[in-house]
Amino acid sequence: MITRWQNELINAVTDPKELFEMLELDMDLLDQANVAAKHFPLKVPRNFIARMQKNNIRDPLLLQVLPIGEELKELNGYSKDPLHEKNANPVSGLLHKYHGRVLLTLTGACAVNCRFCFRRHFPYTENNPGTAGWNQAFNYIRNDASITEVILSGGDPLIVSDAMLKQFVQQLAAIPHLKRVRIHSRVPIMLPERITSEFIDAITQTSLKPVLVLHCNHPQEINHDVTLAMQRLLTAGIILLNQTVLLKNINDNVETLVTLSEKLFAAGIQPYYLHVLDKVHSTQHFDLERSRACELHAGMSKQLSGYLVPRLVVEEPGAPAKIILPSLSAS
Repeated sequence: MITRWQNELINAVTDPKELFEMLELDMDLLDQANVAAKHFPLKVPRNFIARMQKNNIRDPLLLQVLPIGEELKELNGYSKDPLHEKNANPVSGLLHKYHGRVLLTLTGACAVNCRFCFRRHFPYTENNPGTAGWNQAFNYIRNDASITEVILSGGDPLIVSDAMLKQFVQQLAAIPHLKRVRIHSRVPIMLPERITSEFIDAITQTSLKPVLVLHCNHPQEINHDVTLAMQRLLTAGIILLNQTVLLKNINDNVETLVTLSEKLFAAGIQPYYLHVLDKVHSTQHFDLERSRACELHAGMSKQLSGYLVPRLVVEEPGAPAKIILPSLSAS
């Protein structure tokens, strides 16, 4: 039986022409969208499109999903694996980058193809371990007592079924030294109907403390349906955090970032990380100078209570943790 959220996923918009027609965009820009989409397909749920402004090519939600010609440019300093994740991939489906935690790439699929995706070139086919391979990943975790937390990621782990999630969480809960299961997902923002009773049961019925890290970049993404879904998660005792990516022409101003933090917190979500963009090939048009990122963070700090200010971070290959950047006074 296909659930409502799965049906929404099946019916996501994948044809640039349909997106242009729905939003009444300038058809002169369609050709470059078609070309860029051949390299990294368009995929966006209709629920998310409904939050975009029609006839506005600069809508901040549209810019996150719209294929454009800038993606095809080659630029020094940007690569397909800027974080050297291949070096932290000891067994198929598992990344071990930091002490005390590992990440499982449950799937390469997402509900949306964000144009700035830092894993848009990740070799998911090579990291699809199958049943035997997942047993190898679980054994890796069992054999390292320093691991206390497992992160379910992808792709997006909420694309898989509730039954599969439940099975994974139960198998993890059987490992004595694990304390938490953390899920990184953009799906609850894209498809809030994904937050079903079955999903909540799947991640809350073991001894592991569940943490859900959402990915929301702009206050326009949070509507009534998203807020209701968050309340269901909070009622179930699930910790909600958010990480945002700094994106040029989308959220690169203090007012937007302040409003986002306020709106997240009002929905029960704790602002957690503000990421400087990873230097991934095809995403350079979203990038900001690190000094500008620090200025924006300083501007947030001047207007918000400390608990509403996410940590400004950047990832560097081989570093033992994310690097927290200092705020700078605006010049």
